[in-house]
Amino acid sequence: MDLPKLGLGTYRMNGAACQAAVESALAMGYRHIDTGQMYGNEAEVGAGLAASGLPREAYFLTGKVCHALATPDEARRSLDETLRRLRTDCLDLCLLHWPRAGLDIPGILEMLTRARQDGKTRRIGVANFPLRLLRLAVEEVRAPIVCDQIEYHVLLDQTPILNYLRAHGMTLIAHVPLAQGRLAEHPDLARIAARHGATPAQVALKWLLDQDSVAAIPKAGRVESQRDNLAALNLVLDDADRAAIAALPKDQRFVNPPFAPVWD
Repeated sequence: MDLPKLGLGTYRMNGAACQAAVESALAMGYRHIDTGQMYGNEAEVGAGLAASGLPREAYFLTGKVCHALATPDEARRSLDETLRRLRTDCLDLCLLHWPRAGLDIPGILEMLTRARQDGKTRRIGVANFPLRLLRLAVEEVRAPIVCDQIEYHVLLDQTPILNYLRAHGMTLIAHVPLAQGRLAEHPDLARIAARHGATPAQVALKWLLDQDSVAAIPKAGRVESQRDNLAALNLVLDDADRAAIAALPKDQRFVNPPFAPVWD
């Protein structure tokens, strides 16, 4: 299965609510579920996948190797644990989650390449890599990565990374595509939304989904939010809408933990 344009992010989802969110998303048509070791919810995601009744080939599953692991061997063992918790033999995509300072990036990427060869994941990628580290992974390590999952939304420009990914046939997967809920009442987006009978969040999401080589994984625990995000696929933005969004400030980053890299 190819990477769907829209998926379900599960960061900060836990327990029964996480399992229920995965089940409801799959029931209404989502076919990409994204999780990660550092989220602490792989078992709940796995339970939701199992309870959905869908065959494994019917959905796209992304997992992530935690940046806190010190060595490739630790990462390899943790990937085996991820597969066990998710109740699957193979991920569709496995990412190196954060390029923390001092991490053996080449070693981890080489381990992921071997995991792909061994059938534990169909694709590998990176997450939160600035352009200089993306170049390292592609041009020096020569890892067969297919994507960079990074913060991307109407308030943050990622043109240099997006251009690089497109030039190399890769995908930008936008996490926090709704700026952690900050766009729900954004006045400029609200004006666009009013013309379409939509919500500001749907406008922001469709702006991303309309772009070549871009996919998005908004977190949505409530059924109503999942349904609204899915409906954004049917929204049609025009040139005036895109011009208004282009005029918004594009320098607002909201995900910047202490272990984050220096951004380009």
